[in-house]
Amino acid sequence: MNKAALLLLLAVVGILSEPLYTEMYVTSYGYDDNDPPSAQIAYPKNAGYPTLHNLATETKGMYDDPITFASDKEELRIGIRIYVPFLRKYFIMEDDCAECDSDWESRRKYHVDLWMGPQSASNSNDLNNCEDKITRSSAQVIISPPSNLPVDTTPLFTNNQCTARIYPEDLD
Repeated sequence: MNKAALLLLLAVVGILSEPLYTEMYVTSYGYDDNDPPSAQIAYPKNAGYPTLHNLATETKGMYDDPITFASDKEELRIGIRIYVPFLRKYFIMEDDCAECDSDWESRRKYHVDLWMGPQSASNSNDLNNCEDKITRSSAQVIISPPSNLPVDTTPLFTNNQCTARIYPEDLD
């Protein structure tokens, strides 16, 4: 096992206390294209999971108030935080993603699906266009990030408007 794979394994199981910088496939989803269409999540806090929310939630994206994301629980442990530099937001693993599961199981491809928008239906075309805007085939993601990284508290999607701001991946 190479060093990068070992560090990722330690981050996934929660042993690694230092941030891990890695490239991931980044997609997003919202109420309209969740399965089933809703704000339901696979790992709600009220079911005893080490998460913060009972429904998928787009918060301000701060360390102490992260946005929901989905992935394969074998790839990233339930309740782990990540930071996405090109969005300048923190997210917490609270949901499952079928495409993420398939990517991880078949190719060990790192994939996160970021929640955007309200906990109710939106204009599907507007939501899909915003999801497309932030999709990246490869983007830097920080697993177990420090709590002091820059945050843009602008929502990603609100009132059927894509309000996501895209930043360079370097934090300078």
